[in-house]
Amino acid sequence: METYATTKGQIVIPASLRRKYGIKMGTKVIVTDNGDSICLVPVTEQYLLNLQGSLKGKGALKTLIEERRNDREKE
Repeated sequence: METYATTKGQIVIPASLRRKYGIKMGTKVIVTDNGDSICLVPVTEQYLLNLQGSLKGKGALKTLIEERRNDREKE
């Protein structure tokens, strides 16, 4: 598939891909620069559900609590 950028840098995502990935008006899209390519990831309800539990067991909560404690001490 091919699309073109407008003078404002906007692109049109083909309708078949919008349907496939659940992109509707107002859907947020994460844009990632991979060095030699750009990746677009729509932030849909399914995307958020897939993230659920992905940080489990990685110590993220402990790190967050520690960072907040450090921030409070600095104030």
